[in-house]
Amino acid sequence: MPMPSTFEPRPPFSLRTVLPAVALILALAGCASGPKDNLSLVPAQLDEQTSREGLFTQPVKWSRERPGCRGECPTLTVDSLAFPGHPRLTELVDHALAAMTWVDTQRAAPYDTLDGFEAYYWKTAGARDEVRLTARTRYRNERLTVVELDAGQYRTGMAHGMNGSQLLNWDNASEKALTIDNLLAPGARPAFDAALRAEHARWLDQHADAMDNRDNFDRMWPFTSSDNVGLTDLGVLVKYQPYEIAPYAWGQPELLIPYDRLQGILRPRFLPPKS
Repeated sequence: MPMPSTFEPRPPFSLRTVLPAVALILALAGCASGPKDNLSLVPAQLDEQTSREGLFTQPVKWSRERPGCRGECPTLTVDSLAFPGHPRLTELVDHALAAMTWVDTQRAAPYDTLDGFEAYYWKTAGARDEVRLTARTRYRNERLTVVELDAGQYRTGMAHGMNGSQLLNWDNASEKALTIDNLLAPGARPAFDAALRAEHARWLDQHADAMDNRDNFDRMWPFTSSDNVGLTDLGVLVKYQPYEIAPYAWGQPELLIPYDRLQGILRPRFLPPKS
């Protein structure tokens, strides 16, 4: 993959504009105290073991064209999840996915659910518009559920579609979303950013097209921190949006900071128990 020799402009349409609003939704959903500090929410077992004890999920999956449309028609595809017995999480996933479709930062969205978005979309979509909304669990155990939300949109006339994602960390017991401020120890944000920067450097070292002209790459795609984090069995996953730290062709980069590099940075309850 050749590295661009000139600045690659950001597109006029980007889901990055709406993700701060989604982060606010998740923050508002997590305004309660968490579990005791001496209770680890990340067991030592791997995901394939702990997921058996995680929340039960049911698929919410369908694909539709605009009702009554003939010929070239806009489409809407949903591949999401419901959590039986946990309506607050089900509603939060629905609400957050709907919020990720709205890109006008000057005014609030005229809907707050997927049903509301669908009604709005059929009224406003162009003939070739496509929207795909997905939710999947990235990690599960009996105490935590980590959901990745993805929104992909193509608007008629765009050079290419745009995607965005948001990671949702859910405390099963308190039924609250956990933001990065809930996860980090007090005053530990600079240390977290330093650990993420080190992981970013290791990630770039694996890409020959970045290393061929590292100064040029760093000028066009400088490191930036992110609040889009998710707990996993191996460490904290940080996921970026297209164009955020790399060219569009690189997709949505993911960096994983192992737990052994987060000692003293994460609150103790978000670290696996020491063997």
